[in-house]
Formats: sequence, C-alpha cells, structure tokens
Amino acid sequence: MASLNRRAELFATDAEQDARFSGPATGDERPMLVDLLTAQRATLEMKCAGLAAELSERSVEPSTLSLLGLVRHLADVERRWFRRVLAGQDAPPLFSSKTHPDGDFDGATSDPAVIAAGWQAWRTEVAFAERFVVEAPHLDIEGLDSWRGTVSLRWVLLHMIEEYARHNGHADLIRERIDGARGM
Repeated sequence: MASLNRRAELFATDAEQDARFSGPATGDERPMLVDLLTAQRATLEMKCAGLAAELSERSVEPSTLSLLGLVRHLADVERRWFRRVLAGQDAPPLFSSKTHPDGDFDGATSDPAVIAAGWQAWRTEVAFAERFVVEAPHLDIEGLDSWRGTVSLRWVLLHMIEEYARHNGHADLIRERIDGARGM
C-alpha cells in the first residue's frame, strides 16, 4: 500500500535538519519577530535552491513574476525599509525606478551576471537589515515613509514578515511550475 502524504509539506525533505521554524514561540517580542523574518528569508532561498537560468522563468502566465524577480524585488524592499526609512540613508532602489517601476521583475534575465548581482544585492541588504535590528536600542525607533508616514522598527519587522510570506506563496507556485518541487 502506498503511503499517503500531504500534497505539500511545510518542511524540507529532512525535517530534523530544517531549523527555519524552530525559534522561540513565547517570550520577548524582538527574538520572535527576528526569528520569523529569518525563517521567511530562508524559505525564499530554499525555493530558489538548485536553480540557475531557471530563476528567470516566468512560469505562471500572464504574470511577469520570476524567482529572480522576487529576489531582486525583496532586495529593494529590504533596502527601502531598513536603509532609507529607518536608517535615513540616501539609498535609491537598485532594480526599479520611477521610469521603470517594474525593473526588479522585468530585468530579471537568465544572464549569470544578472543572477549573481540579484543574489549579491539581496544578501547585502539582508545583512544590513540584520545589523540594523541587532544594533537598534528598541523596537519603537521610528522612521518616516512617504507611503505610511511614521513607522516603527516593530511595524517594519511585521511588514517584512508579511511581505516575504506573500512572495514565498508566489515562489511556491513558480517553483512547482519550473520543476515540480513543492513544500520546501
């Protein structure tokens, strides 16, 4: 008799080695928020693992979303909230602009240099955000955003968890269309 499995599982093939969701579920707010955001970032990386040129495939028509486009988009999102809004740096988006608002997705090509630059930008922005959060004295520090007005670090962390969770759902569908991989 064949074993029955859920269509897609939350964890990777070896659940014991998947530490994404093993952080605190009680206690102080900051460690919980940081852990959830770290898990969402790790999920994006897992969704892209083992792919090269396929990262640029637009596999859920008519959408122009691709895994690489999501990486580039999230690099710009990290940059916006942590560098521009909270740290007050002059840090324009890396992949999109007023004249090309979808440059993060449209510019996601199979060129190895484009892929490498997307990953490098994402890792750089994540590293900045992680340092910023560690060095922040508390979650109530504020920044001014043109869209939301005054926001706190707490709100930005919650928003980033939401942003990654939403886009990881997109990544689920895109990855499944590319090679059938599910539930990573």
